[in-house]
Formats: sequence, structure tokens, C-alpha cells
Amino acid sequence: MKLVIQGKNIEITDSIHEYVNQKIEKAVSHFQQLTTEVDVHLSVARNPRINPKQTAEVTIYANGTVIRAQESSENLYASIDLVADKIARQLRKYKEKRQSKVSKAKTVEMIESQPVEQDLIGDRQPELPSEVVRTKYFAMSPMTVEEALEQLQFIDHDFYMFSNAATGEINVIYKRYHHGGYGLIQPRPTNGHSSNGKVAHNTDEVAGIESAEV
Repeated sequence: MKLVIQGKNIEITDSIHEYVNQKIEKAVSHFQQLTTEVDVHLSVARNPRINPKQTAEVTIYANGTVIRAQESSENLYASIDLVADKIARQLRKYKEKRQSKVSKAKTVEMIESQPVEQDLIGDRQPELPSEVVRTKYFAMSPMTVEEALEQLQFIDHDFYMFSNAATGEINVIYKRYHHGGYGLIQPRPTNGHSSNGKVAHNTDEVAGIESAEV
């Protein structure tokens, strides 16, 4: 199992590295046959208004599935403890779903894990607005809406962007907090205008995803 630890506004000391390694190894000890890589991101907020300030985020790559958890508290080691417990529960849930599919003898089309390009932008220099504080790149394998919903349940986010295998388009599936259930955002060839020429807005879609951190 490959373990990568990164820090933002914090030095990853030997003691922190050893503690993370110990906690994560324990969390994935029963799922190592499923786990290929674990990325750990530790950060400390410099803004005194942000509370809690110390965050631990864990992303696990398991046979083409991404499983993610994040926890924050006033103490970095406590955050690591909390996120290790959460990621262990997520892995257990993932394993139970896999076993359930096998026991029901259903044919499941597994999406092959695509290797992530090491150089995603080549010699281009990204130009981002000042408000953007973090950018992520990831391989986007085509999948069904059902598979995207399953991914959403494992990444600890409010929404999940994916390439729809049926249409080849980029879709977003998200949690609907006000009315329950999930919603699906799909592109339309109308440049954002409804049939009567007015700009179309869906407040439920905006409310469902605006609070999420990509």
C-alpha cells in the first residue's frame, strides 16, 4: 500500500508521519487487498476566524473507487483519529456493498482504474481567480448514474462530477437537502436559457451544492 502524506501551513515532522502511518495502517488493515494508494492531506487554517482549525483529509484509491473522508478539530492528532475512524467505516461499507453484489450473483460491470497522467497541464501555466484556493485533477472514467451515486456515497462530499457513459457528457449528481434524495445536473444546448428566452435558474440545485468543497 502506497501512503502519501502532504501538509499545508504545517511541517510534517517524523512524529506526525509516524502517527498518521500507524492510524491509517490500522484503519485499512482489514482492507489492504482492496487498497492501492492512500493520500493524506493535513492542513492548519491561518485565519483566526476559522474554527476548528486543524484538518485531516484521507483519500483512498480502491480498485477504481475513490473513498474520501475529512475531519477537523482544535487538535491535529484528534483530527487524525477522527478521520481514521471515519475512513475505516467507509471502507467497511464499501466492502459490504461489494460482497452483497457477489452474493446476489449480479453481473457488475467494473470500471477499470485509469492511470492518472503525471503531467496534466503540460507547459501551460494555469490562470485562476484569486478566490480559488485549491485545484484538483483526477481521471474521469465513464460511468452510469447508479455508479456515480455509489461514488458520491463514498467521498464525503455534497456532489460528484462524472462522465456519463450513456451520453458522453459531464454530469453532476448531488444531495438534495431541502427535499431529500439526490438530483442530477445535465448540460442543455440552450446556453442557459429556457424555452421562453429567460435565464433558467434552479435554486434547489444551487443550494444543494454551493456549500461543498471540491
